[in-house]
Parts: sequence; structure tokens; C-alpha cells
Amino acid sequence: MRLTAAQALVRHLAAQRTIVGDVELPLFAGCWAIFGHGNVAGMGEALHQARDTLPTLRAHNEQAMALAAIAFAKARNRRQMMACTSSIGPGAMNMLTAAGVAHVNRLPVLLLPGDVFASRRPDPVLQQVEDWGDGNVSANDCFRPVSRYWDRITRPEQLLTALPRAIAVLTDPAECGPVTLSLCQDVQTEAFDFPDWLFETRVHRARRPAPDAHELARAAAVLRAAARPLIVAGGGVLYADAAETLQRFARLHGFPVAETQAGKGAVAWDHPMAVGAIGVTGGTAANTLAREADAILAIGTRLQDFITGSRALLPGGARMIQLNVQAFDAGKHNAVALVGDAKVTLDALTAMLGDHQTPAGWRERTRALGSAWNADVEIATARSAVAPPTDAQIVGAVNRAARANDVVVCAAGGLPGELHKLWRASSPGTYHVEYGFSCMGYEIAGGLGVKMAHPADEVFVMVGDGGYLMMNSELQTSVMLGRKLIVVVLDNRGYGCINRLQRATGGASFNNLIADVDGRVDGSWVDFAMHARSLGALAEQVADVAGLEAALTRARGAARTSVVVIETDPMATTEAGGAWWDVAVAEVSPRAEVREARAAYVKALGETA
Repeated sequence: MRLTAAQALVRHLAAQRTIVGDVELPLFAGCWAIFGHGNVAGMGEALHQARDTLPTLRAHNEQAMALAAIAFAKARNRRQMMACTSSIGPGAMNMLTAAGVAHVNRLPVLLLPGDVFASRRPDPVLQQVEDWGDGNVSANDCFRPVSRYWDRITRPEQLLTALPRAIAVLTDPAECGPVTLSLCQDVQTEAFDFPDWLFETRVHRARRPAPDAHELARAAAVLRAAARPLIVAGGGVLYADAAETLQRFARLHGFPVAETQAGKGAVAWDHPMAVGAIGVTGGTAANTLAREADAILAIGTRLQDFITGSRALLPGGARMIQLNVQAFDAGKHNAVALVGDAKVTLDALTAMLGDHQTPAGWRERTRALGSAWNADVEIATARSAVAPPTDAQIVGAVNRAARANDVVVCAAGGLPGELHKLWRASSPGTYHVEYGFSCMGYEIAGGLGVKMAHPADEVFVMVGDGGYLMMNSELQTSVMLGRKLIVVVLDNRGYGCINRLQRATGGASFNNLIADVDGRVDGSWVDFAMHARSLGALAEQVADVAGLEAALTRARGAARTSVVVIETDPMATTEAGGAWWDVAVAEVSPRAEVREARAAYVKALGETA
């Protein structure tokens, strides 16, 4: 079949299928596109031909469209995904941050940036980055360290090997992550006689690798011998569709379950073995049990420093078992490695453990600590007439407004910490917080991606004023595409979270809160409600929690995206729970506060050594 390289690529993507539940669907739900001189003539023409089989979605910012694609894939548990095409130069490089988000979070997205001319006829072409020591370098080489698979297409026939390799990475549970195919703009338009097999329909089913028998037996022996075991559930539980399996496993054997940011919702908050969030942003119940545990089964988690308390909390004195589909993660922390699919491996562990249960005293302690923590959550999130309210009180109000299948979306700053501790997730997929890369600006674009994945459910986006100002363009896209969001903007007039960290390390409040910015002009702050209305959303500003709850009711009944703005206290944060986090403090400073913070830091390092 004689096609251009771009036409062949698009036709191949449209031929890929996937199974979600029991339903066969397109593997690629669409292709986000912002056209420029590097892709409009090639990819633009090819996508126009394929509108019925591969929908094209228009965005306002390349980073935002890639973030929306990533959020979509996460919300679909990596069973479906999207592609993103951009022009060369700044259009391509705008997607770099999103590639980092996908890489860290092990999420699939196909990035198709335009590239320079392979022929080098118009060399340098507009927007070309030149390296006078290497004629093969372009801006797209920046994608190499944040891609699971990277290739530059300099001839049409290279697609015969590049496309199958790309799809293999995107659909593999262990290798999953961003794939970048840099498309030389002249090659996009060049024709080749492609074989028919490239366009045959292929249905992709999630691979479920079973564990090695020796690894399984060793892990079961550790768990059987443990008097105080703890499970740490990560995002891999959700991607493996193993939430129900985990809940049965925990109830049957009496294992308490703590959750990472990515794993939150794997176990309902009121499950008898649920002990809530763990780590720096964790609650008292989970962190207490982690300190007392003699064995920890970590499932589907990278165990980054916010979860391990910079390795002071986990693994502690416990024997660590790492159940992960990726051997790289399973081998961390001197763990007993258990490589396999979470669902299959938990079933195999249950068969090996039989009717084994943890000691009654440990189960009672789990329930007592869980009950006490839930009482603390009630206090922190209770309605209050005090203005400005705390972030915790806002979390409580939104949580009460959300129904069973509604989704909360957030990323970066102080809000993810409050949500991790305090949000009560009742089912998998209803808690969507990007904290692996902690990417400010993910929130609204991510909310759009989640809404596209679950159009029948309400999506609540919680974003601070800093995140809103960093990236708000896809608010208009949500209006344009009819994908309704409910956005709550918490305005603490600056970067409140980092201001608190700045002060905790002995620094003076400086360049974070707007009031502490040198050269600030009075009266220069933002009317967020007016700005949101200018982008086509419904919007209002409220004064307190009662006003917020009433506004959320109105937003639920609205037909299009609604934004509710509320001022919050920049200094208040939930003190209950938490764990140490390694943030280095200046060794030399004229400020006494910094010297005191340094002394405390050195002492903490000694205690965690």
C-alpha cells in the first residue's frame, strides 16, 4: 500500500485495539495535535484523512495536551492511551516536562514531535537547534533520557521496525512509559510501498507474568513468620486491576494496608484493614504500624522518598518484600524480590499462605490505630466558619460534595499532602494525584484527561493559585470540547507550601508568598474568577466553607466547566501524622534560625543513619 510515512503511522495506530474489562476498544483513543511547520503538512494531512478512526484533539499548549494524554492513560489503568504530535523546536520541547511525568509514573504516551529535514536541504531549518560538534543532534534529543523508547525516523521504511517496538513498550506492564518517535518533517511526506501486515488489526491484552516459584516461596515464608506485617499498596495494584484481590487478601490474612499517593483508593478508606496514607504525607496509623512492623510487603510501588521518609521510615527494621512487575523496582531496599503481576501473585501468595492469619493482637492494634486516625481526619476536615479556611477544611468540603464514582485530581504543592492524609477514597480510580514528578500545572490538563476517560463521572480539580497560573489554558479546551470539570482554586496568594518549607529550614519568607516578593506592585494580584470566565467557564468567588459547599452544588448542576475560587490560609497545614523528610539545610549562614535548623538536621541524620 503506497502511503506517506505519516499516513502509514496514523493507519498503524488506528489498527491497534485493546481490551478494557470485557470490551474491545481502540488502543489509541485519539491524537492531540498542535500543528506547526514541522508537522502540519505531514501528520496534519494524515490525521485529517483518519478522523473517523483516530480522532484529532486540539489543545492550546503542547505540555498540557501531553499531560491530558498521560492522565487519560492513568485513568484507564494503562489499557488505553493517546498520541501527541507537535511541530519542531519549542512545540516539541514543550512536551519534555510531560515526558518526565510519564517516565517517572510509568505511564504510556506516544510523543510524535516534528524534527529537522533528514535531507538537510534547508539546513538550518526554522527552529533548528544546531550542535557544531554533532550534525545529527536536534532539540528532540532532549527526549532521550525521559523516554522508554526513542527513535528518529529518517526514512519511511524505518516505521516497519520502529512502530512495533514502540507499541511493545507502550503496552508492556514492566517497560511501560513514554515513547518518542521524532519525525523528520520531509520524511513525514515521503511515500513508500508499505506491506499490508503493518495495518492488520491487532488486539493487545494485558500481560500478567506469574512469579518465579522460588521467589514466591521465599516471600511466603517471610510473611508466614512475621508477627507484625504491613502491606504498602502502590499504583501497580490499580494498573494490574488487583484492588479487589488485595482487599480479599488483606481481610483473609489480617494484613493492614497502607497506601502510597499512586495507590490510594486501592483499598476503601473504611475497609477493616485500611490504615490510610503512609510516609511524609502519611497518617499516624500507617506510619506507626510501619515503625513497628517486622515485615513489609510493598506492591507496585517505586518507594520514593516521600513514602519511605527518606529511608528513615521504610524499611526500618522490617524485612522488605517488593512485589513488582518491574525487576528494577523489586530489587530496591535490599528487598526480597518478587517479580510478577500483582493480581496473579497475590492469588498465588494466598494459595501458599492458606488459612494463615496475623496474630490477633496485631489485628486489634490495626483497628484501634485506624479508628483513632479516622477521628483525627474528622476533626481536621470539619466544617468551620473561620475565614480564611485551611486546605484541610477545603478538602473536607470537596470530599463531602463528591459522590461514589467522582474523581479528585491534583498535583504538586501542599494540597497533595493534605489529600493523601485526609481524602476518603471509596473505590479505585476516584483519587488521581500526580506526585511522582510533582508537576505544577498538571491539575487542569490532567482533569481534562480524566474526564475524557470517565465522561459520566464528575471530576473535581483542586489546584492552588500557583498551579493555576502556571497552566490554565486547557480550561478553555474543556469548554470547547464539552468536557465539564469542577475546578476549585485555593488562593493562598503565593507558593504557600514552599514558603512553609523555607521557614522550616530556617529561611526568611522570601520570593514565595506574593507579599514577600521584592519589587511587588500593590494591587497586582489576580481575579481568578474573572479570568476563568474569560476562558468560557462559569466562575464565582466564595468567602468561606459554607459558600464553597453551596457553590459546589451549583457546579454539579451546571452544564459546563465551573470554577470556584476561595482564599485560604497559607501557613496552616495538618500536623497529625507525617514522617521525616531529608531536605538539606545550609551548613553556614548568618541567620540564627538557619544555624538552629542545621543543627536539628544533623541530629536527624544521625538518628536515621
